[in-house]
Amino acid sequence: MRRPGAHPTAHQAGAPLMSRQAGAERRGGRAGRIAARPAAAAPAPTGAPRPSAARTADTGATLLLACGALAREILALIALNGWDHLELRCLPADLHLRPALIPDAVEAAARGDGRPAARIKVVYADCGTGGLLAARCAALGLEMIPGPHCYSFFDGNAAFAARGDAEMRAFYLTDFLVRQFDAFVWRAMGLDRHPELRDDLFAGYEDLIHLAQTDDPALDAKAREAAVRLGLRHVRRDTGYGDLAGFMARAADAV
Repeated sequence: MRRPGAHPTAHQAGAPLMSRQAGAERRGGRAGRIAARPAAAAPAPTGAPRPSAARTADTGATLLLACGALAREILALIALNGWDHLELRCLPADLHLRPALIPDAVEAAARGDGRPAARIKVVYADCGTGGLLAARCAALGLEMIPGPHCYSFFDGNAAFAARGDAEMRAFYLTDFLVRQFDAFVWRAMGLDRHPELRDDLFAGYEDLIHLAQTDDPALDAKAREAAVRLGLRHVRRDTGYGDLAGFMARAADAV
């Protein structure tokens, strides 16, 4: 067992890099139609659109105002279930590196859209905002997906919370973060410039747990490589879409 040491913080590495050590104080069944998981996810948008101040035409669809890191999974669920009446708009995924900006960005996008709050669903969990996003959404009358972060709702909030201290030394990656490991982990933590900091930053960690949304051998190989680079033991957990599927199903059924 490794000795406790310095751990990556939300400020150093962004909200997606949260472990139970960094986020235990914010910890919280799946419902709705859980779609079958494809062998490979639907392609992600080439770029996450920035929120616009201009109001869009109201088509009667429900807007999913989401983190760009979830685009691939949301589009896959829409395609699998034929939820054409759900419209996706993503905010930039790199907001996770500055979580204090998320509440303002969500509010600007929601106000700029113009449709009723009941037809806007926020597909962000707390994501390192320390409750500020939930308070802002409540003030605006917007429903957001429950959970402290995407690791929890992909794993299933109840299951994630139940594991508790058993995974206190775990470092989590979703499929998105496996794909974007260099941008959101290695470079974001400065390890490209100062690789000697790795052992200090990860001294308190033992496992890199890949929460896998899809069955993709290429991603599995990248996750194993990431674990080696961080000096951690690789663990793969097949989560599928977790509580995201149920949240979207309820949004679809409410239209």
